Amino acid sequence: MGETSVTTASQGPRDPADRAAQDGRLTRAARTRAAVVDALLALNERGNVRPTARDIATEAGVSLRSLYVHFDDLEALFVAAAERHTDRLAGLVGPLIVQGDLATRIETLLSRQAILYEAGAGVRRAALLQEPFSPTLQKALTMGRKLARSTIRQMFAPELAAAGPEAGDALARALEIATSAATWDALRTFQQLSVEAATDQVREMVQAFFERWGPPTANGRQT
Repeated sequence: MGETSVTTASQGPRDPADRAAQDGRLTRAARTRAAVVDALLALNERGNVRPTARDIATEAGVSLRSLYVHFDDLEALFVAAAERHTDRLAGLVGPLIVQGDLATRIETLLSRQAILYEAGAGVRRAALLQEPFSPTLQKALTMGRKLARSTIRQMFAPELAAAGPEAGDALARALEIATSAATWDALRTFQQLSVEAATDQVREMVQAFFERWGPPTANGRQT
């Protein structure tokens, strides 16, 4: 990518006026890149999961040529979009909180997942569609699945440990499936449940899995 993008030459201008002009160009370039990334995410959220470059440029209010100046290819755009989307979601839910009794932690997880899944539904569908063809999206989705697995094990570490290795692993896998984005999408999209009804359904599954594989005192309905 050349100097017309957000990268700079190895040696910057020596004249203050030239330096100021270059800084202005870089600022405009950064704004254009941000507008293009935001446009892609906005189109995804509105249901356009395979927008063309022209769609993205129009949504961003830039020329098609400008889009290609700032991003070498779609993969480069996917990298920037994945980073922006991850930052947005992290800002919505904040740090993971694992304190409280079992019932409290279940509700914390359900609330957190509902926020994340509702905010990122369109982008997630677009990413899944492109996953087989994009190393960037493969990496991002793999990291997301690992994070979901880690979240389950952090939230319910005492119960998983008390259940024993075999039952604990079975419980963790079941909880991961019950609280996954795929399950949420099935409830919201295919069964057309409301957010509240989908949350209730996931809660019932989580409680049933604790009753099946959890330690005797961990039935998911503790107060």
